[in-house]
Amino acid sequence: MDQYSIGVDLGGTNLRAAAITTDGRILSRIAGRAKLSYGRDTVIDDIVSSIHKLRDECGSSQLLGVGVCLPGFILMEQGIILNSNNLPEFEGLAVRDVIEEKLGAPVVLENDANAAALGEHWMGAGKGVDDLLLLTLGTGIGGGIISGGKVLHGYLGMAGEIGHITVVPNGNPCGCGNQGCLEKHASATAITGMAKMMHLGADLSSEDVYNLALQGDEKAIMIFDIVGRSLGIALATLINIFNFPLYLLSGGPLPAWDQFAPAMLAETRRRSFAFRNTDTRIEKATLGNEAGLFGAAHLGALSRRAVPRAPERQPPSPIPL
Repeated sequence: MDQYSIGVDLGGTNLRAAAITTDGRILSRIAGRAKLSYGRDTVIDDIVSSIHKLRDECGSSQLLGVGVCLPGFILMEQGIILNSNNLPEFEGLAVRDVIEEKLGAPVVLENDANAAALGEHWMGAGKGVDDLLLLTLGTGIGGGIISGGKVLHGYLGMAGEIGHITVVPNGNPCGCGNQGCLEKHASATAITGMAKMMHLGADLSSEDVYNLALQGDEKAIMIFDIVGRSLGIALATLINIFNFPLYLLSGGPLPAWDQFAPAMLAETRRRSFAFRNTDTRIEKATLGNEAGLFGAAHLGALSRRAVPRAPERQPPSPIPL
């Protein structure tokens, strides 16, 4: 039987897990609701139970490792989650250690956007590209940076917060304390917020706004033009900083690509010399909501620990007499 690893993706709504071979084939998967209302112990028990089920089904001797991804800042050395609006009960919890203790095996912990970027690098639109950047468009905007085939974490694990790049200096206030952040002008939440402000409807989804744009509604078309220009400003900045060959976009608003991409690409071209004069690509990601599963599983296969723990302090050796 083929060697495999297990990837787990915990979000604010769903919990998914999959056993994935080293060549990217899904052997088995589990999907269900994240029972956050029952408390974090129940959610962690469900994570461990899913891993056990997949291991029992696919064979323990072939299991290379386990990776778990979830939203929020992760202090990589300690395995502690911070500032996760979707998982408030996990705030300050040493998630990795708790899962490892219940599982009885090492676990790699990673931010969900970082894992998605790694998944696209391994088996998606970025396959074979060692330097790429992924923007995840959703309720907010996240990001993952792959440099030299590895996730770029920064010194605490907080690199890649692309949604908080300023694109409108005096723009909409953001919960992070800044104003004019990309996610306040280009996320699914921003789309619905602009629709409400323009009196298109109080309860419209971003998909509803997209359908209005397809029907020729001028206000809806304007909203996606704003989204595109905001993304273009951010992408030009990222291209100018990183000079990577590939920038990928994923998430719920992606079906509206034809509505926002023309303004996005025009703005990027206007603001980035590198984009205008090289073969730098801006493209759609291809793995959809399975990208995080692939990335988490890949981490599990690569290493049993994303970042080695600091060694425990040893008592001083006795001084020989």
